Amino acid sequence: MPVITCIDDLKRLHRRRTPKMFYDYAESGSWTEQTFRENTTDFQKIHLRQRVAVDMTGRSLESEMIGQKVAMPVALAPVGLTGMQSPDGEIKAARAAEAFGVPFTLSTMSICSIEDVAAHTSKPFWMQLYTMKDMDYVYRLIDRAKAANCSALVITLDLQILGQRHKDLKNGLTAPPKMTPKNILDLSTKWAWGMGMLQTPRRTFGNIVGHAKGVSNLSSLSSWTAEQFDPALNWEKVAKLKEYWGGKVILKGILDAEDAVMAAKVGADAIIVSNHGGRQLDGAISSIRALDPILQAVGDQVEVHLDSGIRSGQDVMKAVAMGAKGTYIGRAFVYGLGAMGQAGVTRALEVIAREMDISMALCGKRRIDELDRSVLQIPADFSGSWA
Repeated sequence: MPVITCIDDLKRLHRRRTPKMFYDYAESGSWTEQTFRENTTDFQKIHLRQRVAVDMTGRSLESEMIGQKVAMPVALAPVGLTGMQSPDGEIKAARAAEAFGVPFTLSTMSICSIEDVAAHTSKPFWMQLYTMKDMDYVYRLIDRAKAANCSALVITLDLQILGQRHKDLKNGLTAPPKMTPKNILDLSTKWAWGMGMLQTPRRTFGNIVGHAKGVSNLSSLSSWTAEQFDPALNWEKVAKLKEYWGGKVILKGILDAEDAVMAAKVGADAIIVSNHGGRQLDGAISSIRALDPILQAVGDQVEVHLDSGIRSGQDVMKAVAMGAKGTYIGRAFVYGLGAMGQAGVTRALEVIAREMDISMALCGKRRIDELDRSVLQIPADFSGSWA
């Protein structure tokens, strides 16, 4: 068993054990991947202030996100095709999150369905929603989430039109993978993955196939998804979805202060500062750069979370110290899932928690509510002075 000390260790194992098209799906951004890269490198520009001779006993990472107690201010982000990174991947990730004490968010584009995840967990999880043109499908999906006792609806706002990700097009991404000579050659080196997939019936989009009208196979699914993302989404539709849901709502994909203000006006319980992991608008600023202007714009009107670029406990600590009430990991848990299944997700959470705990202590802080900008050294023009 390899010794895992950081998220990059899991990433290396993930690459070795998972089919190329699914590793590339996770480890890619749109167009030139500038935003994808800067999501992580911009965290590195923020430095920490070491403090000494401070009592470090009695430390705790416990916090709250939208009123829910969490073991640390981290949730598992909604990631499409998670069940292709490892057989029954969403179930494994949800169970790891539940045991650790952090929220799990199920993607609309998951392989395991809402009902699958609910049947294999004992606590409520969060449901992510892509808005589709087929509003009958959208409302029925919300009804299914209610029936599964999901405790929050995460509405993604930044995927009205799908950004171009070169690797997915070149790999011919499908779920399950088509048996082309190129894919067969790759899969021949991924025996453990293949054997696991043969033992589960969950190999395509469980929230869509059998639920969306006219979608019964891979061919009809591909044409349906290509046409369904709603370019006409506006704040009025967001408000209607919030009203129909009737519970906690988190709006994901906010990168601009004006949009953050609008999200607060429609009554969101939280917003997620996110650029979709650099997978939509390439050339947009990183989430951590966008955080401060958004915090200044909304104040305490709405809870502000952050997603995109987090690969360590120090990244979580930096975002929280700047003012975020919670963070989300996507790729970091997917690396663990592809590397070691449920145990890998648990290990990713353990790595992040340990890094955060030690870094907080060395900065002289013992609890999450003590974290503030005093532990950071931020470049003077970090958020940008744009002409």
